[in-house]
Amino acid sequence: MTLSTSLPPGSQQAGGLVLDAADLGVSYTVRGTDRQAVRGVSFQIGPRESFGLVGESGCGKTTIALAIARYLPRNGQISSGSVTVAGQDVASLTGDALRRLRARTVSMVYQEPGRALNPSIRVGRQVAEVFEVAGLSRADAAGRAEEMLRKVQISDPGRVLRSYPHQLSGGMLQRVIIAMALAAEPALLILDEPTTALDATVEAEILDLVSGLRQEFHTAVLFISHNLAVIAKMCDRVGVMYAGELAEEGPAREVFEAPSHPYTVGLLRCIPGRGQRKDHGRLDTIPGFLPGPGEVPAACIFAPRCALADQRCREEAPPMYQVNGARAARCHYHERAGTLPRATQEEAQIPPPDRGQEPLISLRGVSKTFSAHRERVHALTGIDLDLHRGETLGLVGESGSGKTTLARVLLGLTSPDEGSALELSGSELAPDSAHRSHDQHRSMQIIFQNPDSALNRRHSVRHLIGRALTKLAGLTGAEREARLQEIIRAVRMEPRQLGLRPAQLSGGLKQRTAIARAFAGNPRILVCDEPTSALDVSVQAAILNLLGELQAKNQVTYLFISHDLAVVRYLSDRIAVLYLGRLMEYGEADMVFSAPHHPYTEALLSAVPRLGGMPGERIILKGEIPSPAHPPSGCVFHTRCPRRLASGVCESEEPPLAEVEPGHFMRCHIPVAELRSLQSVETQ
Repeated sequence: MTLSTSLPPGSQQAGGLVLDAADLGVSYTVRGTDRQAVRGVSFQIGPRESFGLVGESGCGKTTIALAIARYLPRNGQISSGSVTVAGQDVASLTGDALRRLRARTVSMVYQEPGRALNPSIRVGRQVAEVFEVAGLSRADAAGRAEEMLRKVQISDPGRVLRSYPHQLSGGMLQRVIIAMALAAEPALLILDEPTTALDATVEAEILDLVSGLRQEFHTAVLFISHNLAVIAKMCDRVGVMYAGELAEEGPAREVFEAPSHPYTVGLLRCIPGRGQRKDHGRLDTIPGFLPGPGEVPAACIFAPRCALADQRCREEAPPMYQVNGARAARCHYHERAGTLPRATQEEAQIPPPDRGQEPLISLRGVSKTFSAHRERVHALTGIDLDLHRGETLGLVGESGSGKTTLARVLLGLTSPDEGSALELSGSELAPDSAHRSHDQHRSMQIIFQNPDSALNRRHSVRHLIGRALTKLAGLTGAEREARLQEIIRAVRMEPRQLGLRPAQLSGGLKQRTAIARAFAGNPRILVCDEPTSALDVSVQAAILNLLGELQAKNQVTYLFISHDLAVVRYLSDRIAVLYLGRLMEYGEADMVFSAPHHPYTEALLSAVPRLGGMPGERIILKGEIPSPAHPPSGCVFHTRCPRRLASGVCESEEPPLAEVEPGHFMRCHIPVAELRSLQSVETQ
């Protein structure tokens, strides 16, 4: 049984529904067998309305988006039901009619904006081409392209139009893609994980931009994301997908405040709560795995992972039950969903880091200057940091602030400037990895942000992890196989996935493979560069628990880089905030995340979307991050600082990194007492 929840009052304006998915089924033909990826999904979107789709990787969210735009691969087809966009049956369209649908009615913004643009063609040509397809002359199209970039709040559209994609930041590229998607004023805009790779401030800007533009253009939005807080902020209604089925659907705020399906409850419990720390308890997780592609059980598909399941659930498939008017849930016991017991033991025995001994890693005066286009780019300037055994140092800041450069310098992948000093356990670390010993290499591993560039696509998962076990841990035979199986279970992968190659894995599975390989060598220091950005919340919770357990067991030290401040807060003992290659704030996590903060830290925290409670006032930074080739005089943050002093000292003098409280360092001219009285951002 399927149920299509009615739209809220006012959403059906003149012109009727923009999107109507009715009992939609999508299948893929694999080796001559049709495998159902989506089954009986029904929902509607009206003009100016935003509908969110959430769920674990592989649950069918992107498949639905591709079916709507008829972008399914050759082996994919709409097997049942229908999709109607602006009154047109999508499945019946062919040739010119289908091209018109994609050019004028439906636009899609993909997760990775860099992949949606041709790297060999200037941005202006690519944006203008959208208008030319709509019938404008080349000259008129160029003018409209510049106008559209202004619409998406690009302050210098001329420079952007002349640039190639690789010359723009991730946030700028995402705005360009949104400009192209909205150029034809589509009736439906599909956003597939549009903010996953963006830092908190740029994410907030993009979300505000989309909200404003959908009102201006009367555009309906289908928003797909792993980030439940983003969906709660952006969407009027939400659908929770599980294994190709709609598990729950209704107004977003109501669904997240009082979920009626055990799966939704489980997803919400996987998210670190405000102020939650690893030493306060482990995150809850959802046990087990998604069913394999094409598995269609006769009973409740979530029953094998549900603690509320009984014999009825294992024998009788639940329909979509009506819940409180505009809501529906596919659960026999939807009224008891809130009583779902924890799946993961909460107690966590994580000893505090031992700072009584010498630091495991010591950085003194670390700077890095690159040469580009005859200019000197100052990526890092005078960084002093210590990491102790069993400690997690969270590294935060906007894209381009120097986080990844610092990680690469630590690992020896990038040589620092002369005069920089690096030590491991009191012994000097060579600036170049080629001159470091085997033990030093084995001591430090990294989980890269982009697993596609870190995994050899010619090798299987078994080979990629097994090679690390042999080369780094020295394991062979049965011992190696036992350890391999243990690691696979720890990162929530299945034995059947060991034979797959990276090209056959989803983004989340690729990242899990990269994490498993990093763990294989039992490192002493693990650099985590956005290790959970591509993962859904259930897998993220399992990985964060795993990082905590490994740290407690082996006293591993982490340098943890992430845009997700809630994740950083949960895992980190201390926080370092970077801006334009400078250390702006540094101290215990509780201190940095509680007022007083540096004004830059304050802005980062205010940009984070929240689940539950009233959102705080967002502090909007002026302009973009300046070029590190031409940093501003005085305090490098003064050009964007909302609390800049009127005396002019911020423009003329660079403040030192001073200890404003015991163990709390800040680079700011504003007295800490004044900052404390001005700031009201709650502890995250």
